[in-house]
Amino acid sequence: MFYYMSKVAVVYYSGTGNTEAMAEAVVEGAKEAGAETDLIFSDDFSASKLDDYDAVGFGCPAMGDEVLEESSFEPMFEECEGKLSGRKIAIFGSYEWNDGQWIEDWEDRCKEAGAVLVYEKLPAYDAPEEETLEKCRALGKALANS
Repeated sequence: MFYYMSKVAVVYYSGTGNTEAMAEAVVEGAKEAGAETDLIFSDDFSASKLDDYDAVGFGCPAMGDEVLEESSFEPMFEECEGKLSGRKIAIFGSYEWNDGQWIEDWEDRCKEAGAVLVYEKLPAYDAPEEETLEKCRALGKALANS
């Protein structure tokens, strides 16, 4: 019997380590579900790599006035946006001020691009607590099983 192992990329930017901790938990969940998983910093990913994966988890904290990180993550994500139609993705990240509007706006962009969100958007206030890390693992499993 042929068994197909899904391939998942977890692409993230982290300034303080909070979103990185979330990304690592997403990878754990995807691996637990049997996926081949790559953890990739946003500088090292581009739209041309999307075809190498069955599903992608994107992680980015809120920056400035509730926007995605502008020097590394935003240019990479903007490049990927045109190729997200029909792709299985999930989004996550941390924030430390305001109300998390950045992830609402980001989710809208993903939907407008035609992406298939396999898990609800996952924001974490400040450092992710164990409950949030469990949700990150569940997000990883959703990516692996999508």
